Formats: sequence, structure tokens, C-alpha cells
Amino acid sequence: MTEITNTAIDADLIPTPPKKQLISTERLLTFAVLIGLLLAWQATTTWGGVPEFVLPQPMSVLNWLIVGFSYPPTNPASLWYHLGITAYEAFLGFAIGTTLGIILGMTLARYRMAERVFYPFIVAFQSLPKIAIAPLLVVWFGFGLEPKIIIVVVLTFFPLLVNSITGYHSVDPDRINLARACNASGAQIFWKIILPSALPYIFAGLHMAVVLCFLGALVGEFVGAQAGLGMLLLQYNNNMQVAGVFAILIVLGVIGFALNMLMRALENYFCFWARRSAVAADGAK
Repeated sequence: MTEITNTAIDADLIPTPPKKQLISTERLLTFAVLIGLLLAWQATTTWGGVPEFVLPQPMSVLNWLIVGFSYPPTNPASLWYHLGITAYEAFLGFAIGTTLGIILGMTLARYRMAERVFYPFIVAFQSLPKIAIAPLLVVWFGFGLEPKIIIVVVLTFFPLLVNSITGYHSVDPDRINLARACNASGAQIFWKIILPSALPYIFAGLHMAVVLCFLGALVGEFVGAQAGLGMLLLQYNNNMQVAGVFAILIVLGVIGFALNMLMRALENYFCFWARRSAVAADGAK
């Protein structure tokens, strides 16, 4: 007689489609969708009777990109120049906001009384429209880089704060109790148990923050700036240079896609165990 038992399935033994074949198919489909969108865009502008100032032709947008990136980065007429300023504001604010969010989130989660006291104020401030704060920051700090960086800090701070608190509370208490029974110190418990368990939640917040950082920089430049992609967008829009607007939007889209891929690669590197644990848990059901 054969005895049948329910055993957990090892994640490494679960059959999966060939990885190279799957990636190749996904890339082909993505490329096909991109070609289809470009053809539809070209057909609309060529035979649809849409004016150039409403929807420019793809070649007009490409010409803006080629000319804009042909200037040296130090030339104010170059897209490199304005992209560098916006990227500096976005990345510096991202670094400050995410760092503060993680540190404060872990601290509040560690001390539940502090979390219960300050969390209502945090939620209230987060619900405020950030575009309404931008003019005040310009009045307080002028038209320099400071208002843009502060807006980025505010936008990127809250996703990391909330996700850090959630990640801290997601830790299995039995694991902490077991570590304490083995005479583990508080620092060891944090670095070996709490932080690894919270990393998937932290990276979920980072995925949101890396998109919001450029959005915050653009909002700050909309309100008042002498350089940057946000300033160029307003200038091109006011001058009815729609092809230039589309060119900047494409640049921002490419940057957002690249940052998302970078964040995904970092998540796979630092949280490689999370996917295997999820697959093993599903196999055990």
C-alpha cells in the first residue's frame, strides 16, 4: 500500500517554463505593441486630419529629441542641461525622503505609543494636496533648488514611512521570541529578523517613491523655476510647441521605465528569498 502524505513542495522543484523563452516572448510582445502604437500615431496624424499643434507627427517629436540632445550638457538650450537639474532635484529629494521615512517608520513601529500619538498627524499631512504647498515653499525659500527638493522629500517620505511601519508589524512574533530565547541582542534581532522581513514592504514603498520623485521635481518647477524639464514643459506649452512637449514626456517616460527596472533588479537582489518563500507556500497548500 502506498502512503500518501501532504508535504511542502520545494520551490526549486516546481516546473517552470524556460526562462529565456519566456523573456523572449515578452520582449517580442512589448516591441509589437510599441510598433503598433507608433503606426497608429502616424496614421492619425497623416490621414486623420489632426492639426500639428494638437498631435504632432512622430518624426517631429524625434527631431526635437535629436536637436535637444545634440547640444553639450552645459548649454542651457540642451535637454541634457535641464534633465540634469531635474534629476538632481529628484534624486536628492528621493534619498533624503526615503531615508527619513524608513528611519522614522521603524522608530514609530518600535514604540507603539509614539505611533498611536503621531500617526493621525502624519495621515492628515499626507492628505494635503502637495501642489498647494509648492507656492508656499517658493515664498519661503525662493526660486532655487530648495523648494523642489523639499516637495520631493515630502512626496517620497510617506510611502516609505507607512510601508516601514507595516513591514515592522508583519514580523512573526514567534521568530522574535525564539531569538530572544537564544539570547540574541536587540541589534541582532533587528538586522537578522525585523529588517529582512520588512524589506519587501520597504521595496514596495521604494517603487512608489521612485516614480513620485520626478513628479515632485516637476511640480516644483511648474510653480517657479529658471531651468529644468518642468520649466521647459510650461515654456513649450505656452508657445504651442506641442512636439517639444511630447519630446519631454517621452524622456520622462523612458526615465520612469528605467528607474522601475532598476528598482526591480535591486529588489530581486536583496529580496531574492521572498519570491521563493511565496512559491513554496503556494506549493504547500
